[in-house]
Amino acid sequence: MSKELPRTYVPFKDWKEPSKQIEYTEETPLLSPDGKLLAKGWARRNYFTYNRDYVKTGIMSRKEWDFYTITDGKMQILVSFANINVGGYVSAKITDLATGEVIVDAIQYFIGANKHVPPAKGDVPNRYKDKIGKAEFDFDTRETERILKYKKMHKGKLCDVNIKMDILPGSENITTVLPFDEDDTKYFMTTKQMCMPCEGTFKYGDYVYKISKDTAFCSMDWGRVNTVHKMVWYWGSGSLYHYDEKGEKHLLGFEITWAIGNESHATETAIFYDGKAHKFGAIDVEKFPKGRFMEEWKFVSEDGRFNMTMTPTLDNHSDVDFKVGRMNCHQVYGIWNGDVTLDDGTKIEIKDLFAFCEYVENRW
Repeated sequence: MSKELPRTYVPFKDWKEPSKQIEYTEETPLLSPDGKLLAKGWARRNYFTYNRDYVKTGIMSRKEWDFYTITDGKMQILVSFANINVGGYVSAKITDLATGEVIVDAIQYFIGANKHVPPAKGDVPNRYKDKIGKAEFDFDTRETERILKYKKMHKGKLCDVNIKMDILPGSENITTVLPFDEDDTKYFMTTKQMCMPCEGTFKYGDYVYKISKDTAFCSMDWGRVNTVHKMVWYWGSGSLYHYDEKGEKHLLGFEITWAIGNESHATETAIFYDGKAHKFGAIDVEKFPKGRFMEEWKFVSEDGRFNMTMTPTLDNHSDVDFKVGRMNCHQVYGIWNGDVTLDDGTKIEIKDLFAFCEYVENRW
């Protein structure tokens, strides 16, 4: 079987009409009891009621994850949990973004679809505290903060992570539900939340790395999906402190994800400013980056509200091929420059932001 997967999505420039951007503003069921998708669109909070018992699954099609990417421009900290129907993992990982060196990846696997089940929503107060094998973890989400804790003995040393992040009161996120045309029981539902300043420590034996709210931010990727077997996606995000003309400090960030499923009802694209989501249209890169991941990435949006260029500094590449499945990920970090436009027409210039965009090929 070929290791290459086809690039199957249709760029927005080839769409017959722009996306409708259907917004949900009140609670609505995601699925019918027979597993068919009922909701297609986006929301500023997760208004989609997820009942995992309604999911019509294949062997690996139902996937549930809580994924936190924390960076201060020097190190990347990942804290994550995933249940991929037949089993899953929980892990804590730290990577040097200057060299690509993985300091430690303390991962614990498990088998079984229903042994470890995360909460049904990721953007409301909830607590997911569990023990899997040698790993103990506690994901505690509150109204204005989120605390991540993880402990595991790994190769004779204790990996101990304790991260606390701020959530602006009333913060909006972007939650999207994207269908797959080939199967009305398949969908991709994610919540992305940016602009969360972080502080805390990542310890591994004698190694200690501290992060500060002055420089470190978290991007939360929360997913409850039921997917087709082959797909690709792009995902990029970034957060920073923006100082306006009066010198006042604001929280600014963006979320861009595309190429997953049918985007005619909504695209997973938003700018965040002081906790409010500013929705914009479909996005793409000017040139498909296959084989040129370390060259300049030029991002373009259908409505002209996101104009950014990334100059790569690191291709954090991973390729896991386990025959029945594969994930080939080019997570590219770099320096971003350009401008974004808010809903009221205000254009904000962004200079020298350290952020990432990844290209992923999946067969899982």
